[in-house]
Amino acid sequence: MSEPGFQVIARRWRPRCFDELVGQEHIVKTLRNALETKRMAHAYLFIGPRGTGKTTTARILAKALNCAGGPKPDFSLDDPVCLAIEKGNCLDVVEIDAASNRGIEDAKRIRDECQYAPSNCPFKVFIIDEVHQLSKDAFNALLKTLEEPPPWVKFILATTEADKILPTITSRCQRLEFHPISEEVIAAQLARIVKADGVTADQHALTAIARLASGGMRDSQSILDQVISFSGKKITEADVLSIYGLASVQQITELSQAISTCDGKKVLALCDAFHAEGRDLLRVLGDLQSRVRAATLDSVRSGGISAQLGAPLATEQLVRLLECLQEGENGIRQGLSPRANFEVTLLKAIEQSRSRSIDLLIKDIAAAAAGLPREPGQKKIRTTAAAPAAPEPAINAPAPEAPAPSVTVAPTPSRVVDVPIEDSGLLEESLPPLDIDAAEAEATSSDRRADFIFPESSLASLPVAEVGKTAFPGDKEFIEAVKSLPPGLKEKLKDTIGAEFTALRPVPVGKLRRPL
Repeated sequence: MSEPGFQVIARRWRPRCFDELVGQEHIVKTLRNALETKRMAHAYLFIGPRGTGKTTTARILAKALNCAGGPKPDFSLDDPVCLAIEKGNCLDVVEIDAASNRGIEDAKRIRDECQYAPSNCPFKVFIIDEVHQLSKDAFNALLKTLEEPPPWVKFILATTEADKILPTITSRCQRLEFHPISEEVIAAQLARIVKADGVTADQHALTAIARLASGGMRDSQSILDQVISFSGKKITEADVLSIYGLASVQQITELSQAISTCDGKKVLALCDAFHAEGRDLLRVLGDLQSRVRAATLDSVRSGGISAQLGAPLATEQLVRLLECLQEGENGIRQGLSPRANFEVTLLKAIEQSRSRSIDLLIKDIAAAAAGLPREPGQKKIRTTAAAPAAPEPAINAPAPEAPAPSVTVAPTPSRVVDVPIEDSGLLEESLPPLDIDAAEAEATSSDRRADFIFPESSLASLPVAEVGKTAFPGDKEFIEAVKSLPPGLKEKLKDTIGAEFTALRPVPVGKLRRPL
């Protein structure tokens, strides 16, 4: 008699009992308790992604129902009935592939078989795999039987697409959700497999295989089989990456750091490396999205800022970055040039990671203003009413509508200086102290909205730059005006909110007055 042929890892390592099931502890606990308390339902609906153990669990449940002395959760693997169920020789456990038996005639055949008592076992178990493939007529033909089957019949329906199951079917079953298995659990199981098979594999290689499996244990075992065929008895991360076109963890880390630090040259260099090494760009983008998602969750937990990508980024910036990467998927998948679309997506991501919304900028300005030190005895300048129309201030504090504020200081015969609408606190360190009490005494009691004129002594040290036309960086007038600003003002604006002076404009004398 010839020796049995080679079996793949997914078949050799298929769990045979509840204790061997990995990553579905909630399912095991539910079924164990039901068997121990004799509260077994007549129909179960197993739902979950591929390769997470639905059919395997159905077979284990069939063994637990029909084993010697059963139903019980702990049975002997050497039980003749259990061995027959494993080999598919048990007449009372019927496995049906709904993809090839999906018509109404097939449903009627199942309904007729339910009327006959089991021959060798306590229960007749029908395992219908990929049950969503049944036609609507076939589902309707099973409704009555599924609702009130004979006492010796148990149905176990398995599917990967729960939305295609009729609500009338779902309502007649106990629904058990199989979750995707975590990468850590898959990698640990693969480590046990390679150790038992005498194969050496580094941890990074097993982690890469677990990433590829996307939560499916069967997928990971099939990938491991292929990698062993390629590498032999020693598996390295480089072997896994070269076979499946993955980027290494180090490359993903460098790419995320380059995006967060706005290093476009590094991003393009990594793109060239991915192309030269034949990496799957969609997989690279998926791994990068996972990294950005982890940083986003970290920023939410940390109060709005995360530095996991290499540079501090706010939650809002990380969300925009993640949305940009997601929008680029279709271009890479369907575009004429996946490489060009991949590069454009990453460059857009750099811009999105540095842009800021107006609301966030307002919050930052308010927070910065609240944290600036005040000199003892210095009074705040505050107006009691806002002007009817928004004026152009002589010294523009950074405003949310203009991320790059402009500065204008113009001489006037009456030496009238604009007063900030609200106390921002940004200029108090730079401007000389003003005698507010003396200024208020000059205002008439009958007209509290009169123009506020500062005493000549308060303005003696305030620099004034003359400008007759709009000037820009590089112009002589612009340079002289910036030099004439109070010491430390430019640095304070830049350090606080990153503002830069971009234009110098003349302001008419009439616009330099502001009511109190």
